[in-house]
Amino acid sequence: MYARAARAWIYERPSEDAKHIGYLRAGGAVAVVREVEGRAGCPGGWHALTTRGHVCAGVSATLEAADPVVRALGSNLPDPARKLPYIYGTVRKPGAVYARLPNRSELATTEPDLEQRMQAWLGAGGEIGASFAQNVWLGGPGELPDPAAVWREHRTEGVPEFLSSGAALPNLHQKPREPGQLVIGHARARVGFSFVTTFLAEGRRYGLTPELEIVPTDRLRPIQGSDFHGVQLGEKVSFPFALVRQPGARYVVYQRSGNRLLEGETAPYREAVPLSGRKQFFHDVLHYETKDGKWLSDRDASRLDPAKKMPGWAVKGERWIDVNITKQTLVLYDGTKPVYATLISSGEAGLEDSKHTTATKRGIFRIHAKHVSTTMESDEVGEEFELRDVPYVQYFDDDGHAIHGAYWHDKFGIPKSHGCINLAPEDARRIFYFTEPAVPDGWHGAFEPLRGTTVFIHP
Repeated sequence: MYARAARAWIYERPSEDAKHIGYLRAGGAVAVVREVEGRAGCPGGWHALTTRGHVCAGVSATLEAADPVVRALGSNLPDPARKLPYIYGTVRKPGAVYARLPNRSELATTEPDLEQRMQAWLGAGGEIGASFAQNVWLGGPGELPDPAAVWREHRTEGVPEFLSSGAALPNLHQKPREPGQLVIGHARARVGFSFVTTFLAEGRRYGLTPELEIVPTDRLRPIQGSDFHGVQLGEKVSFPFALVRQPGARYVVYQRSGNRLLEGETAPYREAVPLSGRKQFFHDVLHYETKDGKWLSDRDASRLDPAKKMPGWAVKGERWIDVNITKQTLVLYDGTKPVYATLISSGEAGLEDSKHTTATKRGIFRIHAKHVSTTMESDEVGEEFELRDVPYVQYFDDDGHAIHGAYWHDKFGIPKSHGCINLAPEDARRIFYFTEPAVPDGWHGAFEPLRGTTVFIHP
């Protein structure tokens, strides 16, 4: 069964009144039993998935691999084997979003300053120019052709067959659209786009979004995503240890004779440093002793220890997540056994009231909804943003707070979010596949109220 709508719901039973337990995203496919299990509320027939649940063949899902939406997206699904499930970029220069590939004569109307702007982009340095991280657009290994040569030669490469000869993309959301309409939207500032693939057309690189839109990548800043990740706990790393959360942090050596602290070498940023277990205040600042006799300030590093008292769910053998807001750390437990630890970015308001600020809500929760990716946005004045396909999202309350990957920053270890718990992409992926509810292969989201993995968030 193939999804041909933005979401094709998976129902607990073959009935439109049954509970949603998950969904497929456009282009996604799952194995189903071919025999129909009734047609109540579903003229096309209900089909049971081989995992669990039922899907209605009809407007949102089809058994036909030749469906236009399936042809466009079926071979470009999110890839859990790479750091980020999609290719990402954030808008640098707002501009048109297209329903089909524009030719150069059409671009003279939709983007009349294009030639001038392309020359400026090709010649600019730093993160605003064509020399910055363009390999991101390949979505994996490969040799990226020189953007200046590509533009000069009007080169076309890799255009999907379904976009050839000026063909328009399927109207995934069925929004009103004139016949032959070219421009269907506007890429605004503070928007992050995701792409399933990119290609060259008449010298320009375009990205195809999972929403079946075409966006020129020269208007975007390519997103590489943080390479940081946490540490596996076991023989090589065990409690107590510290995660260095400040760049440029230095060890200090205490000289007892002069009651002085001597500055030492730089501590390894965001790495695990074994501790002796001793701690002491020097000049009113708490320090932790390393196993080789140096000291680390708690302003620069977070000390991690096992839970002082194991909660009941841990004793029963449940997996759970321990989040410490003050230390900006997260530890995964399999029952009473700690298995993984990392740095987070929680709400930027720290330990303030979460009801009226961007602080992260504290308490005991259960994960109730998981999405391989989903859009997050804010229309708060001065804080407007739209981030497409935020990766590996796990909602733990009814106010929209979640544990999720963040592709737009690399400040893990420092409060930065609007209340969610931000993780580096690799950590978000690891934790997503550690927790319940499980998201079966082919599904894009799964729901299970009251029964998901426990999340304990505390100061």
